Amino acid sequence: MNGYWPSATVEGREVDFLLLALLLVSYAVLALVFGLILLYMVRYRAGSGVSRGARSRKTWRFEISWTAATLAIFFGLFIWGGDLYVRLFQPPADALQIYVVGKQWMWKVEHQGGQREINALHIPINRPIQLVMTSEDVIHDFAVPAFRIKHDVLPGRYETLWFQVDTTGVFQLFCTQLCGVGHYSMTGEIVAMSQPDFEKWLANGAGPEGHEDMAAAGKELFTAHGCSGCHGEGGVGGSPETTGVQAPALSGLYGRSVKLQTGATVTADDKFIRDCILTPDKTPVAGYPQIMPSFSGQISEEKVLRLIAYIKSLKSGSRT
Repeated sequence: MNGYWPSATVEGREVDFLLLALLLVSYAVLALVFGLILLYMVRYRAGSGVSRGARSRKTWRFEISWTAATLAIFFGLFIWGGDLYVRLFQPPADALQIYVVGKQWMWKVEHQGGQREINALHIPINRPIQLVMTSEDVIHDFAVPAFRIKHDVLPGRYETLWFQVDTTGVFQLFCTQLCGVGHYSMTGEIVAMSQPDFEKWLANGAGPEGHEDMAAAGKELFTAHGCSGCHGEGGVGGSPETTGVQAPALSGLYGRSVKLQTGATVTADDKFIRDCILTPDKTPVAGYPQIMPSFSGQISEEKVLRLIAYIKSLKSGSRT
């Protein structure tokens, strides 16, 4: 199968093996069923002298063995597929995060260093890559056949996907969800390169106008949109004495558990922070008055991603 359409990822080759196993087992069952049909058609054809009066003997051991063997084979395939599916959505801790925004009809990519691409994605080989994806308008679907991956990209939600490419090359990227009249043009390329070449590309990937680190760009937005007026400079938090309002600290927020006014506890991940920015009524934090205004319709998904990058950078306290 790999010789027909080789996969460029380790996980993709395992998907191929799983599909091959499913096909072989299915073909074996089909061959058994249709083989028996053909055998009986020939054996008991019109004019055949085979006796039709003698009843064949079968035992309960045969029935139990056949049923148990079939159940074990298909249950084993189910466990294999389930394990693979779970692993495909659990990226390694050292995965390189890259943000992808789908929009009619293009893929907009932004790297942590601020390098931006349209309908292209440059990545290093032999390193796990995690894509954080969202849509600005309708449902899209990020699919790379050579990696054996595809995932819906939904408006208002962050979807993640990870993979690791082990060979250099250029691979086709498609949207496999009918997303409008220009759906056919929503294609692109994934360029897999060696780590040194990738670092060279990062240094020059934004073109002659230069680029700005996502967290640095997020810091500018944090100030420009007045976030620091309530949360304080550097996201240290606000109080009636300092900022005039009681606002939670954002420094060290990312990845922490947060208790809501509803009593529920959530993890402060990308989705939580996005909800706090665009739909704060959904995530009122316990101990603070719900006075956070919604920025929905005021800032784009790309700017939200930069704000998240800035808040994530505050985790270590290195950026103020």
